[in-house]
Amino acid sequence: MALFRTVKKEGIFEMDNYEHYNSPYSWRYGSIEMRKLWSEKNKRLLWRRIWVEMADIQRNYGLVTEEQFLDLKKHMMDIDIKRSLEIEQRIHHDLVSEINVFAERCPKGGAIIHLGATSVDIKDNATALQIKESLEIISKRLEGVLGPLADLIEKYAGLTVIGFTHLQPAEPTTLGYRLSIYAQDLLEDYKKIQKIKKTYKGKGFKGAVGTGASFMDLLGEIQYAEFEQKLSEKLDLSFYQITNQTYPRRQEYEILSVLAGIGVPLNKFAYDIRLLQSPMIGEVMEGFTKNQVGSSAMPFKRNPINSEKLNSLARLLAQFPRVAWDNAATTLLERTLDDSANRRSIMPEAFLITDELLITWRNILDGLVIDEQSITRNLQNYSVFASVERVLMELVKAGLDRRVAHERLRKYSLGAWNTIGSGKQNPLVDNVSSDPTFLEYVSQDRLQSLFSVSKYVGFAEERAKWMASEIRKVI
Repeated sequence: MALFRTVKKEGIFEMDNYEHYNSPYSWRYGSIEMRKLWSEKNKRLLWRRIWVEMADIQRNYGLVTEEQFLDLKKHMMDIDIKRSLEIEQRIHHDLVSEINVFAERCPKGGAIIHLGATSVDIKDNATALQIKESLEIISKRLEGVLGPLADLIEKYAGLTVIGFTHLQPAEPTTLGYRLSIYAQDLLEDYKKIQKIKKTYKGKGFKGAVGTGASFMDLLGEIQYAEFEQKLSEKLDLSFYQITNQTYPRRQEYEILSVLAGIGVPLNKFAYDIRLLQSPMIGEVMEGFTKNQVGSSAMPFKRNPINSEKLNSLARLLAQFPRVAWDNAATTLLERTLDDSANRRSIMPEAFLITDELLITWRNILDGLVIDEQSITRNLQNYSVFASVERVLMELVKAGLDRRVAHERLRKYSLGAWNTIGSGKQNPLVDNVSSDPTFLEYVSQDRLQSLFSVSKYVGFAEERAKWMASEIRKVI
């Protein structure tokens, strides 16, 4: 049974076996760093590290000799996955297969590998170590996107753009303020990652049902507590005080929920880019490289493929907490194995997807194209509609019946929409500012001035700049 692996050659990822199914996360999505972290080899190296650390401490209590410990330490890196899988095909237990391969390499130390432990003592602590490193990678990725995002927010804090509600032109906002919406969510996600890094835990070494009975038999109650504390320090990993056979699976639900949460602002950003990149709006778009092909059939296409990839992967990431919830909520009594198979997928893939989302988003930010000419055109065409409410309030304050003002403004507005739809210039300002009824209450100059909404953006610029400064304080 050959395991899939990838090779990087001149910047291209190549597969060494094209005849079997290969997961796209093994070569297409996520960084090499994250893929190595969740690789089969690294998982088994972590198992062996835990066995060696356990033996190192057990020799302090006379359970392991110096010679046995040094034998294990010497051969800790001698991984032979092919041999382990051969054994697994016969005995149907992956961890015991690895024990057997390790023992084959260690004539002296092989006899005491895994002493007192159950499989999940090794597996769950190894997974916790993988999660620990993965959270560090995600944390760095978040810093890598928040910095450039803060720069863009600051640069475009005062650039007025037409806002949209219900996909209809609304009041104006600024591009920097719009970007601040994504940034605010992402900064909260960053803070949550920092919190999880400080609070997540491994199982520790508590045996088959989490009572520590096997280790207490070997060591006694007082020495057992000391033994587990020393392992916690060696692995640099806090342990739960209470577990069953596994650490509480609720922890994985919470971690995957935070990762899925990171997908929320990225997913919204990607959808917004896809909308704004459409030629009918044309304000913001992904960069498009010189040799990039947009369509096999339509050579003119400039498809927003990176944003579409973000939406596709974020959609899948959003489903993983549901599976993790079931793993936590439906495990029976002290443990059932119905979480094992799906955890082989959802844990690494959740981190690989999040990794890919943040890498892709950084690339989009670095190449983002802002078309200020289109922004100005759309603002001129549609921002006048946002002023109709201001005109209404001004007329009513001057004494005109609100019902009369509302009905006349409604007719002018609907007529202007039809005129724009036929490709002509928006007539709304001229029609309103020359209306005889309105002029009885408000001067023409005042009416026209009410339609100047380029600065009708409230605190948008100020708050956008504040958001950029908050990001820099945190990261």
